[in-house]
Amino acid sequence: MLEYHDMVRPEWIDYNGHLSEPFYVMVFGFATTAMMGDAGIDPNEGNSLYTVEAHVRYLREVTPDAELRVTTVTIDVADKKVRFCHEMFVGDTLVATEELLALHVRGGTTAPFPEHARERLRHHLSPAPDFAGRAIS
Repeated sequence: MLEYHDMVRPEWIDYNGHLSEPFYVMVFGFATTAMMGDAGIDPNEGNSLYTVEAHVRYLREVTPDAELRVTTVTIDVADKKVRFCHEMFVGDTLVATEELLALHVRGGTTAPFPEHARERLRHHLSPAPDFAGRAIS
C-alpha cells in the first residue's frame, strides 16, 4: 500500500467552511501522481496514466487545515490498464474514497506498461475494498 500526505489549504475551503468537492479529486490526483512515481511511470519520458473512469464517494466533511492521508492499492493490472483505489483519511477517519480505471499512454497513445512499471504496480496488489465496483444508488 502506498501513502500520500497533504494538508488542506485555505483556498480549498468552500462557502460552507469545508473542503470543496473538486479538491478531494485534486488530492486524489496528487496521490495518483505519487503512485506513478513509485511505479517509475515518468511523464518526462513520455509515459503517464489517463483516467478513463472514476467513482468518488464523499463520506465526511473535511475542515480547514486538516492533515490528509491517502492510501492507494492496486486492484488489477493488465497490459495497458490499471484499476486502483484511493482512501482519504483525516486521522483514523475515512472521509472519501475513489476507484479509478486508467490507461497507460506513451507519446499520447495507449501502450503496454514498461515491465518495471507493471511489476511495481503488481507489488501493491490487494483485494478490492468493499466499495470497489459499486454503482451509484
